Amino acid sequence: MASTDPLTDVVRAVRDALDGGPAYAPQPRLSDAVPPPGTALVLRTSGSTGDPREVALSAAALRASARATHERLGGSGSWLLVLPPTHVAGVQVITRSLVTGRGVYPHTLDRFTPAGFAAVATDFADLLAHGPRAYVSLVPTQLHRLVTAAEGGDAAGLDALTRFDAVLVGGAATPAPLLAAARAAGVRVVTTYGMSETSGGCVYDGVPLAGVRVRAAGAEPEAGRGPTPGSGGVVELSGPMLAEGYVGAPSATAAAFRTDPDGVRWFRTSDLGRLDDGRLTILGRADDVILTGGVNVAPAAVEDAIAEHLAGLGSPGEACVVGVPDPEWGQAVVAVVAVGRAPSGRVPAGGPGLTDSGGELLAGLRSAVGQRLGSPAAPRRVYVTAALPTRGPGKVDRRAVRDAVVRAERMAGREPVRP
Repeated sequence: MASTDPLTDVVRAVRDALDGGPAYAPQPRLSDAVPPPGTALVLRTSGSTGDPREVALSAAALRASARATHERLGGSGSWLLVLPPTHVAGVQVITRSLVTGRGVYPHTLDRFTPAGFAAVATDFADLLAHGPRAYVSLVPTQLHRLVTAAEGGDAAGLDALTRFDAVLVGGAATPAPLLAAARAAGVRVVTTYGMSETSGGCVYDGVPLAGVRVRAAGAEPEAGRGPTPGSGGVVELSGPMLAEGYVGAPSATAAAFRTDPDGVRWFRTSDLGRLDDGRLTILGRADDVILTGGVNVAPAAVEDAIAEHLAGLGSPGEACVVGVPDPEWGQAVVAVVAVGRAPSGRVPAGGPGLTDSGGELLAGLRSAVGQRLGSPAAPRRVYVTAALPTRGPGKVDRRAVRDAVVRAERMAGREPVRP
């Protein structure tokens, strides 16, 4: 019988699945395809690289991920859930709690706000004042709201965050200025990299968890094209937390999950990365790379440079960089900067409203990016918006941003050529 608390029902379903019961899907199934034998959870990808797929995760993979996480963080503890229990980050908070036998701390956040988080997190920390270690997972947007509120005089949420032994932040790239501000306030931030196919985060602060292997395949730049500053290869991951594959999609599974002659199974991501002495730096999506004037530009590197420049001006903002068809350059590098959030925190239907920004902002960003990454990476145009559209927990919907830029370009009379 279902309870009156949806979260209780989710926790029960995850517990049963981990204990060998029927596979649990926290979102409506996309098809009636039968998951592979041994599947515990069927999680939907965010669809950031195309149509969403359903990932089959075994109980062994989920438990391996939980154990490796606690080993890296310094021991098991209790987890506060403030993420939706429908995507891998939120579900893994539940899994880790169940693996440690501590249960899941119930929260009452219908929508994440600094005041709401402060109340829930303070109660949670008080409850554990003389008990086990305390952990929480956030997406960058949530951390940004807490830092921004503190800068505006309401530091209760950020103060509560400092009481956690570790704060995992993932789901999307976290701007360097945001990390610096949180850490300066005393927050023990741990950046995570992973996806549904790896049972969530499997690389923490650039270092793989125990049992995880990372390689950057095809790291050499394509002949005849200039390399992106800090160029690398497509990130591939291996370890006990890999998914069984995609449900009902054998060709997609065969393309993404491959086994080497030595028997090691790898998952090929859609991300570009660079390895320096075993530490992984993510450079952005492989299919997001912009080819402008014969030079490859990684949007993530440009976004980091923009974020640091804006933070230096005292007006932090989030940026999304896209390439749009251009008759002269092939693709033009265009930046969309979110300077504030609408009261609802949501993007209007039809995509973000963009305002063409020239003058000092464009000149300053072109100079800052050009000095750091080279002139080809400098945005040719900058648009300003209130908020960036998202897909999944905290991930910017790059496709929606690009569509909005193309519309804005046409309205401005800069009709792009068709790709």
